[in-house]
Amino acid sequence: MPATNHDDLTWGELARVVAIGAQVQRRKARGKSTRALEKQADQIIAKAEARENARRSK
Repeated sequence: MPATNHDDLTWGELARVVAIGAQVQRRKARGKSTRALEKQADQIIAKAEARENARRSK
């Protein structure tokens, strides 16, 4: 079940995306690559969107 009516993410997915965002900011501050972490967050969001779209279309 989504965390809010405006978002497709569950509370667990939301927490994971926020944690990944924090890691991205730390890596950017150190001048390191963040592509893998950003890809991981995008995959979590895409999976949640697909799940909610499938649920809504029933």
